[in-house]
Amino acid sequence: MVPTAPPAGKDIQSLVDKRLDEVRKGHSTRETVTIEWRGRQLSIEVIDMPVAMLYYNPETHRIRAQREHDADRDARLTTDPWAEESQEYLHDLLKANPANPERDDPDFQGLQDDLKSYGQKDPGIITPTGILVNGNTRRAALKELGHPNIRVGVLPGDWGWEDIGAVELELQLRKEHRREYSYINRLITIEEQISKGRTTIELAKAFRTTQKAIQQDRWVLAFLQDAIERSRVTLADGSSASMHLIDFEKDQEKLKELHRAYTVAESKDRDLADQLRESRLLAVAIGHSKTDVRVVEEGFHEKYLEPRLSPDLKPTAATLPDSIGIPGLTISVPDSSIKAQEIRALTDKVLQAQAQMNASSKLTTAETAKASKVITAVTKAVDDSIDHAKRDQRAKKRKLAAQDTLSDATDQLKLCIDEIARARSQGALDNDALDEELINLRDTLRRLAQQASRGVAEPGKGLSWLQRATTGQD
Repeated sequence: MVPTAPPAGKDIQSLVDKRLDEVRKGHSTRETVTIEWRGRQLSIEVIDMPVAMLYYNPETHRIRAQREHDADRDARLTTDPWAEESQEYLHDLLKANPANPERDDPDFQGLQDDLKSYGQKDPGIITPTGILVNGNTRRAALKELGHPNIRVGVLPGDWGWEDIGAVELELQLRKEHRREYSYINRLITIEEQISKGRTTIELAKAFRTTQKAIQQDRWVLAFLQDAIERSRVTLADGSSASMHLIDFEKDQEKLKELHRAYTVAESKDRDLADQLRESRLLAVAIGHSKTDVRVVEEGFHEKYLEPRLSPDLKPTAATLPDSIGIPGLTISVPDSSIKAQEIRALTDKVLQAQAQMNASSKLTTAETAKASKVITAVTKAVDDSIDHAKRDQRAKKRKLAAQDTLSDATDQLKLCIDEIARARSQGALDNDALDEELINLRDTLRRLAQQASRGVAEPGKGLSWLQRATTGQD
């Protein structure tokens, strides 16, 4: 647990107490902000505090996943969260794009512009010792702008870290809150709340969503954590590297669709579902778009990808997962089919190559070349496979286009029957106009019969009827 007393905590608390006393004595305008505090609504007093004097909350959910971006700075932050360099790292992350901490976040710039033009609308929240519970990003923006003060409400003196987490989450989920958690940080927050005993029913209500959506979020997080563990690889210098949760920050819709596709496939065939899951994870890992990933369906690997893989990318028996034992028996069986294991092995190879490229500064020339070769080769194979699959889908749609159009026409004729009955019952039916359109229908059906009959030696029941109907035999 993070230490509760920052180095300047006593000095901050002394100033907080002084300013609260001034507010209570009526020496300045009294302002309060309402929070949910241990199951009840509580109004806390708001004061002005020096921006430079406060501390960012090292436990804030807003940048929880992004902390992994720089392992050395994160380690220092974990060891001493109140050190100047640790607080500077939090400042940098609060300004950064959640999906790529190397870049500035346009939303942060928007917040700066808003504060510059209109000032601070809503107060932040701090502990009496100066730790920001809510308003970390606002403090970062005000600091960048050079504003000396920030308005903050002050928590009761008996606060604890669990209180901070609960208050932060409750304020984040209020509808008027301007800047939402990033996708990955939302997943982390949900799982953290589950670990603290909250039910999916409670979380669905808190996040204004459904239990089904909460369960999907939990599945996705567990899926990503497993993928990250599978990506872990030991480098030549003895250190290890892995992918990080923020590597999947932009993949929200792809991951949701993956879950839905997997769930549907699993209800029919668990092994085919496993193959689909691994193939889609592979496409996600190398950065394909949502529409491309959607093309990856059951049988994609065997039909399209496998024939395009070079021999060095195809797993050998030695690289496949070990068998698993069956309790009570002396035999072992594979934990999934050979095909599913082969796809998983290829996906693992790509995940590990991506992990190595994430740690490019630590790689030898040989490691860089090897990882780059894997990613390049697999990317090309997947690109070609998706293009081929798209062509097949377009051809399939063309084959189905005629019957789909005829089905739509049939639906329209059914509506026409209802319209004729309604018009006749109201005495509004124009029989001459209807007769003219029926002649057009007859001519159209004759042309349909001619086209549908071409090259058909033995017409089916439907075509036989159409032929008779349009030649005056029926």
